[in-house]
Amino acid sequence: MAAVGIMAAIVSCSAQPAKKGPAICAHRGFWNCADAGHAQNSIASLKLAQEFGFWGSEFDVHITADSVVVVNHDPTIGGMIINTSTYQELLKAKLPNGERIPTLDEYLEQGAKGGTMLVLELKPQANRKAATKMSELAVELLKKHNLWDPEKVMFISFDYEACKWIAKNAPGFTNQYLEGNIEPEKVHADGINGIDYHFIAFHKHPDWVKRAHDLGMSVNVWTVDTQEEMKYLIGLGVDCITTNEPLLLHYLL
Repeated sequence: MAAVGIMAAIVSCSAQPAKKGPAICAHRGFWNCADAGHAQNSIASLKLAQEFGFWGSEFDVHITADSVVVVNHDPTIGGMIINTSTYQELLKAKLPNGERIPTLDEYLEQGAKGGTMLVLELKPQANRKAATKMSELAVELLKKHNLWDPEKVMFISFDYEACKWIAKNAPGFTNQYLEGNIEPEKVHADGINGIDYHFIAFHKHPDWVKRAHDLGMSVNVWTVDTQEEMKYLIGLGVDCITTNEPLLLHYLL
């Protein structure tokens, strides 16, 4: 694993067996394994990721019209738009495994039970006010569950302003910008201490790994789903790999 200062959480909190290479994070919980049988971003999928001992489990949050932070990948569920619906309205929809959409409060209750790093993705919202409110409530809930700790939680987002908000309000936490289209030097200048690529986009800027590391920043690559992709990234020294196939990559390392 790359010796990057702000990635101390990865080194000290690794729940997976001690092996050479990057930390492995399950994308949206543990959702795309043939034997998992759980919906993405469900409490059941998080529990399974914890049981298998993966370093991290990534999940997505939104805020409802009545200011409840919920865990769901898409901005809609059951045909309803999350940020224009109340939580009670959203309860009409069921996840594929029969669970209802969980609140962040409920999700973190399970998250606090295991040593798996919680990789919290702040999803872009309809407006800045809603995005800021969501971030504020997420911080409150992390503190409520004794998870306000860089060794237990890291933040990622496609919302650059949300990343800047975290940089200001959660100093010391790993905080990665997801889009991967802004040079590390610019991201670093804005106080954001990590970058997070989609694997397809990553090929355009492999030199950004070293440039980010030279600045003390962490590098994650997501949607990495084959042995060949993983071996390529290990060779480049990325800090973390987020995958839809955690079982395959867990045993590959």
